[in-house]
Amino acid sequence: MQPNGPSPALFFETVNAFQRTEALRTAIELDLFTHIAAGHHTTELLAAASNASARGVRILADYLVIVGFLRKTDGRYELTTDSKVFLTRSSSAYLGGALEFLLTPQLRECFTLLPDAVRRGGTAVSDEGTVSHDNPIWVAFARAMGPMMAPQAEMLVGLVGGERNRPLRVLDVAAGHGLFGIAFAKHYPSARVIALDWPNVLAVASENARREGIADRHALLPGSAFEVDWGGPYDIVLLTNFLHHFDVPTCERLAEKAFAGLAPGGRAVTLEFVPDPDRVGPPPAAGFALTMLATTAAGDAYTFAEYERIFAQGGFARSEFHLLPPTAQQAVVSYRA
Repeated sequence: MQPNGPSPALFFETVNAFQRTEALRTAIELDLFTHIAAGHHTTELLAAASNASARGVRILADYLVIVGFLRKTDGRYELTTDSKVFLTRSSSAYLGGALEFLLTPQLRECFTLLPDAVRRGGTAVSDEGTVSHDNPIWVAFARAMGPMMAPQAEMLVGLVGGERNRPLRVLDVAAGHGLFGIAFAKHYPSARVIALDWPNVLAVASENARREGIADRHALLPGSAFEVDWGGPYDIVLLTNFLHHFDVPTCERLAEKAFAGLAPGGRAVTLEFVPDPDRVGPPPAAGFALTMLATTAAGDAYTFAEYERIFAQGGFARSEFHLLPPTAQQAVVSYRA
């Protein structure tokens, strides 16, 4: 084989990718990263701290070095910068809990049935997939995914700007953990937030609001975003990680509801995975379309041009596109005249 000729490497890396997932899951379950942060740098110390065999820990830790989660020098394991921030329990940005949602049996089943989803053009698990009525998977999402969303929440607040003491009225649609609305309440002391979601999910948002000390300005609107009256008027309607679950006509209906609920000059703030027009970049945003194919009946990763049309159809005067580096997501801010 020539040095620059065909290679089966990508095939084997992809077919065996599940091994990376399981190695990381196991390391998180054993608290391996947290033990290293606590000073257990050798195989023997890690094995004792993890209540695991030295052989097992050595092989697992070496694999984590190979794939980039750890470093190894003279037999001692060290955390990478990313592992220290995201994989040690003492970090406020700890992501280990996200596995409770990302690796749920329901989501795994969706991808096991991906061939059928491709044939059907939508999830093969059920007629509606993860957006079925009051699906309990969203309670797991609300509890597990909050730490991942904190940077995006702060960025969305920054996009709104303006006088911090104004009496901002915010509707947080499909609020989940509630951290987006809560971020607005924390930055705008006179803001009042209404969180809309299923009752069991809102219990998580309410817990978070109490923990952040803004419960007196955080109200709940339980039910389906399609069925309940959104009320209003609001200055901001938050549509965070929601529209991608639906087809374009359904997104247009939601845009119309947002428009109707906004005061003149109000804004709909949408957080999404927004691919480039060619739909193959940037990889995290474009690749999210596959998740929607596997888990929903008609969801997708929509381009900014598509969101412009969706919100224009809903009555909005204009929409702006905002990159949110270093996150994998983007924002669309749509203005009501």
